[in-house]
Amino acid sequence: MKVLIVYYSMYGHIHSMAQAVAEGANSVSGAEATVCRVPETLSDDILKSMGALEIQKKLSSVPVCEVGDLATADAIIFGTPTRFGNMCGQMRQFLDATGGLWAKGALIGKVGSVFTSSATQHGGQESTILSFHYTLLHQGMIIVGLPYSFEGQMRIDEITGGSPYGASTIVGAEGQRMPSENELNAAKYQGRHVAEITAKLCR
Repeated sequence: MKVLIVYYSMYGHIHSMAQAVAEGANSVSGAEATVCRVPETLSDDILKSMGALEIQKKLSSVPVCEVGDLATADAIIFGTPTRFGNMCGQMRQFLDATGGLWAKGALIGKVGSVFTSSATQHGGQESTILSFHYTLLHQGMIIVGLPYSFEGQMRIDEITGGSPYGASTIVGAEGQRMPSENELNAAKYQGRHVAEITAKLCR
């Protein structure tokens, strides 16, 4: 059972969440989680001006996902930072290239799930995941979120990401905050939950 984790991360926050999602998925018997990233669309000059070039160089060791890779997976968990309440442009461009898969019905019946990040507590985490779901539904995928059995999303003793739509992290206006323990636990839970449901469907 193949679980593919496809993400874009500019400053490393979604990368950290993706690793936690993979850890959760791999904890399920028979699951094999693979992490990959979508292609970068920004030039080195722009990335440098945004303070992201060195981080992108570090992330370059992560394999780049090919559109065809999606068809080989039983479940696909997508990770994207929030851009004005929507997914980032890099992820949008990657998904816009999946028309051939749609025409063949190649993703119908596969499990799909989404996790995200935003700069602020109310920066569009939920709208990003929900609007991402539109694409998955058009592809005929079965959407899985983060159920309330992960009790960490109901905490009120700290500011934290996480909703029934999926795991998320709050990074701060300057990107200074890395995912908290609770947010990473949400990502692990989501990865495990997706893998468990996928295993049932595969059986």
